[in-house]
Amino acid sequence: MAELATIARPYAEALFKATSSDLNGAAVWVEALQAIASNPQLQQFADNPNVSNAQVFAVIEGVAKVALPEKAKNFLRTVIDNGRLTALPEIAEQFRILKNAQSGTSDAVVYSAFPIDSVTLASLAVTLEKRFARKLNLSVELQPELIGGIRVVVGDEVLDTSVKARLEQMKMALTA
Repeated sequence: MAELATIARPYAEALFKATSSDLNGAAVWVEALQAIASNPQLQQFADNPNVSNAQVFAVIEGVAKVALPEKAKNFLRTVIDNGRLTALPEIAEQFRILKNAQSGTSDAVVYSAFPIDSVTLASLAVTLEKRFARKLNLSVELQPELIGGIRVVVGDEVLDTSVKARLEQMKMALTA
């Protein structure tokens, strides 16, 4: 998907510069637009040659769960008019990366076999922030196949302390 990333980069950088005074507010509506643009039915609707750009804009604006400020509307119109609606999820992803880089944070996904309560997650966040040496925005996803333990993904770094990973290590050691 390097081509999509190449297309999305200038939009993400321009959006980042245009919203630099309120990055957190912009992140809210960018995520909302990302969720909407990721819908395959919307993509099919937008690709229909009988549908105008104004109709696509109206549908997205009507479905949005957050009120879109004028900057968001202008951004969305630009993306639609340039035929880049399919790149919007990647634009949002690159925007989030730029925002995190500026604030010195990273997104982290914690995969767990069982639900993690808020107290445990807060304690885990402190430990992981020391381990990765930066502030982390944690999100939790359940993966019962891990059997136990957790697997943490921060960008391209992975910390896997799951039972499944340990069993795989034991299997490799025994078969080697």
